[in-house]
Amino acid sequence: MQPDLNEPYPITSDQHEQFQRDGFILIRQLATSAEVAFYRKAIVDAVARLNTEKRALTDRDTYGKAFLQTMNLWRNDETVKKFVFARRFAQVAAELMGVPAVRLYHDQALFKEGHGGHTPWHQDHYYWPLDTDNTITMWMPLVQVPVEMGALTFAKGSHCDGYLNSIEISDQSHALFDRFVKEKGFPVVNYEMEVGDATFHSGWVLHSAPGNASDATREVMTIIYFADGARAIAPDNPHRVNDLATWLPGVKPGDPAASEINPVLYG
Repeated sequence: MQPDLNEPYPITSDQHEQFQRDGFILIRQLATSAEVAFYRKAIVDAVARLNTEKRALTDRDTYGKAFLQTMNLWRNDETVKKFVFARRFAQVAAELMGVPAVRLYHDQALFKEGHGGHTPWHQDHYYWPLDTDNTITMWMPLVQVPVEMGALTFAKGSHCDGYLNSIEISDQSHALFDRFVKEKGFPVVNYEMEVGDATFHSGWVLHSAPGNASDATREVMTIIYFADGARAIAPDNPHRVNDLATWLPGVKPGDPAASEINPVLYG
């Protein structure tokens, strides 16, 4: 039987406060291993069908070596859609941000291949043409992820500084933000994660990941949410131009960020 993933997952006031303070939080067993196992096959199969990266690792740049990135799987597979639209996940996202309702921005599978490269330090919200700071990403491994396999790494409290620099994820962003993290003295935190654990992180928190030192693929599914009621802003970099057209189709700057592919998932 297909798990529906709609049962609530209680979030405490301490967890809400931790997310607000640190910019990220680890939620243990947000989904059971059996639930993840059911949806993992559909996600892996969808990535195999939809991913277009065919180059060898040695032929890619730093970003290309970091992971195979396949987006909006929910529009191509009904089983994956049930996972992405899970009310349980969206409820946690809303309660951590302290908002009554959240919309979907997009999903993405991030599969870091065996011996794949590091993910440079970056801020997600640099890419998003939204007028709210209430953005959040759920990052859930479909397999066990020890630190040496490429566990997500956060600079604790860095989200409080907001938009730090207009720079895309790259070798340059890694060098710039690595210096910034050290100069500011932000604690750097990562976790060994089990199947069904999830981290949630703010769109502004600095994060990265080491390379995958194993032979196996680090299989992760992510879902990005934003507060219902947010509006689109005029894009101020080429990536936000692309995101406005791709993830908010038909939406103009100043309009509610509420296209047909941004449904309310909780609230």
